[in-house]
Amino acid sequence: MPPKKSSEAEVPRFGRVGNNLKMGIVGLPNIGKSSLFNLLSESAQADAENYPFCTIDPNTTRCAVPDKRYQSLVDIWKPPSQYPAYLHLVDIAGLIKGASEGAGLGNAFLSHIQSVDGIFHLVRAFDDRAVTHVEDSVDPERDLDTITAELCKKDLAYVIQQRENREKDVKKNPTMKLPPLFFTVMDKVQEMLENNQPLAKGCEWTAPEVDKINELIPGCITLKPTVYLVNCSQKSFVTGGNKYLAKIKDWVESHGGGLVIPFSVEFEEALAALRKAGDVDGEKALLDSLNGRKSVLPRIVKCGYKQLKLMYYFTAGVKEVRCWTLAMESTAPQAAGVIHSDFEAGFIKLECCSYDDFMECNKGEKSMANVKAAGKYRQEGKNYIVQDGDICHFLFNKAGGGKNMKK
Repeated sequence: MPPKKSSEAEVPRFGRVGNNLKMGIVGLPNIGKSSLFNLLSESAQADAENYPFCTIDPNTTRCAVPDKRYQSLVDIWKPPSQYPAYLHLVDIAGLIKGASEGAGLGNAFLSHIQSVDGIFHLVRAFDDRAVTHVEDSVDPERDLDTITAELCKKDLAYVIQQRENREKDVKKNPTMKLPPLFFTVMDKVQEMLENNQPLAKGCEWTAPEVDKINELIPGCITLKPTVYLVNCSQKSFVTGGNKYLAKIKDWVESHGGGLVIPFSVEFEEALAALRKAGDVDGEKALLDSLNGRKSVLPRIVKCGYKQLKLMYYFTAGVKEVRCWTLAMESTAPQAAGVIHSDFEAGFIKLECCSYDDFMECNKGEKSMANVKAAGKYRQEGKNYIVQDGDICHFLFNKAGGGKNMKK
C-alpha cells in the first residue's frame, strides 16, 4: 500500500511553491555571514574581512544535502554519475539600523532578501575585541530587534503601497468592490508590522487569510521561513555554555517562535582547516572535545532545505544515483517534470518503492527483483503524492508519438 498522505498538506503556507528555492544568510555586518557561506559552499568563496560591508553584491552557491540514504544507494550501485540534493544559498550584505530608509545601501540589500525564499538569520553571540561590531558592543537582543525592525519597515512600506494601488483601482471603477477579507487581512498585517511582528509567525492565520496574503502581498520579507543561527565562540560552543543563548531563545519565542541553532564559525573553520590539511589526529581530537556532538553545518543545511518545504526522490541504477528535488506534496506527473517537461506532459504511470522497502528486501543487493517478489514495488497514477525517499521509475509517452519510454 502507498504511504498515507502527510497531514502537512493541510497546513496553509506562505510564499511560492517551487523546486529551485533559495535560503539567504541575513544579519548585521561583520558577524560571520560570509565565513559561514564559505564553510557551506562547494566552490564559490565570498570575501570575509574584519570590517562592515565587505560584501555588497550577493554571492550565491549550493551545498549538498547530507543523507545516509543517498550514500547507501551510491555504495550499493557504485555508478559513475552521482548527484546528491543541493540547497541553494545566498550571502546577503549586512543590514544596519535605518536600512529600510537607505542607510548603508540598505534598500539594495533588502531587495536581495526579497528575492530569496527563506532566511538564515545569523546572530553574533561571542565577545572578541579584535572583531569589529557595527554598534561597538555585543548585544544579540538589540541586534535581533534591529534586523527585525528593518525587515518589518520594508514590508510595511510595501503593504501600504499595495493597499493604495488596490483602493485606487476600485475608485476608478464603480463596478469593483473589495471584499471584507481584504480589509481584515490588510488591517491585521499593518498592525503587526507597525509593532515589529514578523507576519509568518506573529499570529494564527486561517487558510483564506493565507490565500489572500499570497495574492495581495507575496513580496513580504517577514513571510519567509526563518532559522535563527547563533554564532558562538569556539570555547563556549565546546563547553556548551553561552551567556547570550537563553536570552536569544526568549526573544525568538516572544516573536512567534522558530528554530534556534547554536554553532561556532570559529570551531567550524578550525575543523575545516584540519580536514584540508589531512590532519586526521587533529580532527579527531577537536571533535572529541565536543563529547559526542558533531559539526553543526550538516544540520544547518538539512534544516534550511526542510524550511523551504523541499524533498527529493531517487533514481538509482548502474549508470547514475541521483536525488531529484521537488516541492512537498507534488504529484507523480510533477515529479516526472523535474527530470524533463516531456516526462510530465506524456506521463503514463510511476513505478516505485520506498527506500526503506528497497533496503529491507535487498540486503545490500542492487536489484528490484526482491522488492517485486515481496509485493513492495508499486504502480501509481497521476494523483499519487510522491514521498520523500521514493525510488522512482517513470513511464511516459515519447513526444511526437512512438513507443513508451522509461526513466
